[in-house]
Amino acid sequence: MSKETEKADEIDKGIHKEIKKIKEERREKRTGVRKFFSDMLNMHDGMMSYEAIDEMMLENTVIHGPNMWILCLAALIASIGLNMNSTAVIIGAMLISPLMSGIMTMGYSLAVRDLRLLRRALLRFGTQVVISMISSTVYFLITPIDTPTAEMIARTSPTIWDVLIALFGGIVGAIGNTREKKGNVIPGVAIATALMPPLCTAGYGIASGQPSFFLGAFYLFLINTLFISLSTMIVTMMLRVPYHRSVSDKRQKAINRGVAAITIIAAVPSVFFGASTVYGSIMDKNISSYLSGEFVFPNTSLVKSSADKNAKNISVSLVGTPISDDVISMLEQEMPKYGLDGYTLTVTQNSVIDMTDSEDSADKITIALQENRIEELQQQISEQEEEISGLKAENSGLKDVIDYTAVAEKAAKVFPELSNVRCGSTSGTDGAHAILLAETQIQLDENAQQHIRNWLTAETGNSEAELYITYDPPETAESTLESTAEATAETE
Repeated sequence: MSKETEKADEIDKGIHKEIKKIKEERREKRTGVRKFFSDMLNMHDGMMSYEAIDEMMLENTVIHGPNMWILCLAALIASIGLNMNSTAVIIGAMLISPLMSGIMTMGYSLAVRDLRLLRRALLRFGTQVVISMISSTVYFLITPIDTPTAEMIARTSPTIWDVLIALFGGIVGAIGNTREKKGNVIPGVAIATALMPPLCTAGYGIASGQPSFFLGAFYLFLINTLFISLSTMIVTMMLRVPYHRSVSDKRQKAINRGVAAITIIAAVPSVFFGASTVYGSIMDKNISSYLSGEFVFPNTSLVKSSADKNAKNISVSLVGTPISDDVISMLEQEMPKYGLDGYTLTVTQNSVIDMTDSEDSADKITIALQENRIEELQQQISEQEEEISGLKAENSGLKDVIDYTAVAEKAAKVFPELSNVRCGSTSGTDGAHAILLAETQIQLDENAQQHIRNWLTAETGNSEAELYITYDPPETAESTLESTAEATAETE
C-alpha cells in the first residue's frame, strides 16, 4: 500500500468519524416520539469501532492450526450425528464449527471494496471446505452404517425457505458480530443457518457414490454461504463502514452485476424446488381429504392407498362388501371438488395393489377383515337382542292374562259371605277394570265393599275394581222354597 493510499484512507476515516459525531449530536437533541423511533431503529447502537471491525475481519482470514483441528472434529461430530440421526449431536457440531466467520468476511470485503481481503477470505474458506469434505468422506467410508437417515435426506432438497433462512440469519449474524457485546446471537445463527450438516451430507454422497446426495446437499451449503455473505455485505453498507480501496464506478458496477447474477442463478433452483414442495403438499392434503371424505362405507374398509402425482392417478384397495361400478363412477365424479381435476381412480376390491410393503399390507388386510367380522357379529347380536326383547314382551303379555275363574274361586274362600261369585274385566278410559259379581245374604256396608275392591285390584293388578253384589235376605229365600214346594205338590 502506497503512502498516498494510506493518507487517503486516514482522511476518509476522519471524515466518517466527523459524520458519526454530528449524527450522534443530532440524535441527542431529538425528543419525544421521533427520538423513540430513532433509538429503536438505530443500528449503530453498541457497535464496535470501524477499526475493531476491520481487525476482526482480517483475523478471520488467517489460517490457524487449532481452528482447522476444531473444524475437522466438528465435521466428524456432524457426520456421526447424521449417521445416527441424532439432532442434538448435529446441533453441537454447528455450534463448534468455525465456518461462519470466513463467510461473513467475504461479504464484508465486498462491501468495503477490498479485493485483497476477499481473496484471503476465499482461500481460508476453501481450505475449510476441503478439510470438512475429506473428514466426512473418510468417516462415511469406514462406518458400517451406510443407510441414509432422515437428517441426511432433509438436507438434499433445498427450497426458497432455506434461502430466506440464510439471508435473515446472515443479517442477524452481521449485526451481532459487529457489537461490542456479542451475546448469544452468533450461536443462534450457527444453528439456524446449519452450514456443517449439508457439507457432511455431501461427503456422504461422495463416499456412497450417490450424486443426488452430493449435489443436493452441496447446493444447500452454497445457498447458505452465498446469502450469509450477501446479507453481511448489506449490513456493512448500512453501517457505512469506510471503503478500503478506491474503485472506479465502472468496476464497481461490474462487481455489483456479478454479485446480482450469481445470487439470481443460485436462487432460481430453490424457487423451483419450493414451488414443487408447496404443490406436493397441497395435493397430498387434497388427496387425504378426498379419501377420508368419500371412502366411508358401512361394510367396506380402505386398507391401502397410493397416489402418482405425475400420472395423476389414485389407487385404492378395499376390503369388505364390494362396491358397485356406479359407486366407483360417482367417486370419480367427486374428484374435482377436492382439486383433483384430471385425476383417475383405480379401485381394487378384496385384494391389495402395489405390494411393496407386504408385511404392512398384510397387517392392514387382517385388521380390515377383523373389523368387518366384528361389525357383522355386532349386527347379529343387535338382531338377536331385538328378537329377545320381542319374546320378553310377548312373555310379559302372556303373564298379564289373568285367570278370572281362579280369582273367583279364591274370592269365594276369602269372603265366605259371598256366593255364586264370578269375576271378569272391562276396559275404561283410565285402563282395565276388574269386575266381581256375587250374591250375599248379609247386608254389606260401604267399608266391607271397599275392602273387597281393594283385594280385587291387588289380586288382578288392575287400576279399578267394580262390584255387582246382589243382596238376598234369608226370609226371602225360605218363602221361595215353600212356593217351590207347593207348586211341585200341585203338579203331582
